[in-house]
Amino acid sequence: MLINSIYNIVDQIFIGKGVGTLGNAATNIIFPLIIIFNATAGLIGNGASANLSLKLGEGKKEEAGKNIGQAIVLTFLISIVLCLLAYIFLPQLVYLFGCTKSVYPYALMYGRIIIIGAPFMIIYSVLSSIIRADGSPKYSMMMLVIGAIINIILDPIFIFVFDMGVKGGALATVIGQIVSFVIAIFYLKKTKSVNLNKKDFKLNKNIFRILSLGISSFITQITILVLFIFMNNVMTKYGALSKYGADIPLSVYGVISKINSLFISTVLGVSIGAQPIIGFNYGAGKELRVKETLRKVLIINFGVGVFFNVLFILFPEQIANVFISKSDPAYRLFIEFAVLMCRSFLLVCSLNALEMTTSITIQSLGKVKKSTVVSFIRQILLLIPISLFLGIVLNKGIYGILYAGAIADIICFIITIFIFRSEYIKLGRNEIKEEKKETKVLEVNEKNINFSKVITIARDYGSGGRYVAQLLAKELGIHCYDKEIIRLTAKESGFTKDFVTQSEEIKKNYYVIDDRMFIAETKVIKNLAKSSCVIVGRCADYILKDKKNVVKVFLYSDDSDKEKRAVKYYNLNKKIAKKKINQINKERAKHYEYYTNRKWKDVNNYDIMLNVDSYGVEKTAKIIANILR
Repeated sequence: MLINSIYNIVDQIFIGKGVGTLGNAATNIIFPLIIIFNATAGLIGNGASANLSLKLGEGKKEEAGKNIGQAIVLTFLISIVLCLLAYIFLPQLVYLFGCTKSVYPYALMYGRIIIIGAPFMIIYSVLSSIIRADGSPKYSMMMLVIGAIINIILDPIFIFVFDMGVKGGALATVIGQIVSFVIAIFYLKKTKSVNLNKKDFKLNKNIFRILSLGISSFITQITILVLFIFMNNVMTKYGALSKYGADIPLSVYGVISKINSLFISTVLGVSIGAQPIIGFNYGAGKELRVKETLRKVLIINFGVGVFFNVLFILFPEQIANVFISKSDPAYRLFIEFAVLMCRSFLLVCSLNALEMTTSITIQSLGKVKKSTVVSFIRQILLLIPISLFLGIVLNKGIYGILYAGAIADIICFIITIFIFRSEYIKLGRNEIKEEKKETKVLEVNEKNINFSKVITIARDYGSGGRYVAQLLAKELGIHCYDKEIIRLTAKESGFTKDFVTQSEEIKKNYYVIDDRMFIAETKVIKNLAKSSCVIVGRCADYILKDKKNVVKVFLYSDDSDKEKRAVKYYNLNKKIAKKKINQINKERAKHYEYYTNRKWKDVNNYDIMLNVDSYGVEKTAKIIANILR
């Protein structure tokens, strides 16, 4: 988002220096089109990236691939149609966006070239979001930075050396965008998390689910668009009635808004980056982690807001000087209006951080309607009516419109505090209650035992080890954790219980999702080991290897006995029982070795190794209990 803002700022700087106030005003007139293109890219790109994260979290790689393919096809179609319409209706659109007669030829020149490059910009923006979600943020950043650098290099060459004016600025932008587009397309051949096939690039009804996940950022951008068009028009209309004239307020508003877009882009970028984290943990019931994320996002965003607020109040003249030459006839009035705007319209702009953050994070919690209302509060419900009231009703003209910005920011901040607080205090209530309940159970159990030991049980499939673990826990009066670990791991990781169960049963492939689950399982096991208990499987002997009060047990059985038990208790077919047992034990050994770098049945890993069928499950449990006592 920052790179897209920088594209426009760089153009504005060189065009302002090379062409002057009218050139700056022209880029401002075309900026609403760029907002539309960015909003479209955000709708598809943010939706696709969030969807990719969710599908990978659920282990649905094939479905994730299809959704990415659909998003890419939709992007190509929408970008081409959107840009054709923009090109055809550009003469009408520039007047809708607040263009004056003197700016009109510059706006058409600049706009037509920008529209030609827009499909490339929309597509690479969408792909950038997907590439980040695929685990390659460095590639995504490299792609964007290379395009921006090319634009920065070509701008002065085209504008000053070849004397191409606004055409040169637009052309430099488009070339940079095409380079970024080509780099993005190359990535599709080496995606990490999904393998894209031809069949994935077919549209179906699931595309609406993808779009719904990107709707919050889209709405935010559209409200900015409405505000921009409104402000352009009132700047020209009421500016014409002041000493500044129509073109200077239009030009200055564009310049200051571009600098302000760096603030907006940063806040939206951080908030959108947090969106899948918040949604993922909220869906998994980890609401305390959601609260922690929200706190961090707000601290960052307010910090950014304060930085830009100080910049606008203390250095407005220096900011404006970057965009205009001192030899420009309108220089003095341009600087004067820029200072006025920074110290009125943007007087408390840092407060906007709460509104933007709240809008996107509430969307992550599934509160679409409330998120939409928040998006509309400042721009639509407050700023426009207050501007009209001060400018027209109270007859304050251009000055009333400028001070409406600060008034709207303050009122919006107060309203948003209540909305954010109402959602924030709801988070974590159930989780805290559940944790207290679990702690109470553990405390009660601790009182009933006269020793402090954690017993880990690793076992051959079919040995009866799970039943031994249950009997042992009962004998000692402590908890036995087996299937319960699935629920706790699902809660810790954010994966569904079904996905965790399935992954425990089939341990053939090891990739990022397995690693995330092992990390979550490790946290769960270490937490359970704070109290005396029996833990079944899951590399617990390795995870707790450094804990002194752990007794590590391995239970095995003869092949014939394992087959009999599997047929009798696990309902396996007698013909395939041996093959199934060997397959599962092979996968357990492979999983264990992958995460521990040790052999599963190595005697050095355990304190006790017993053949269950030498004693039977009941006596095996009693033998271990007696050893512990």
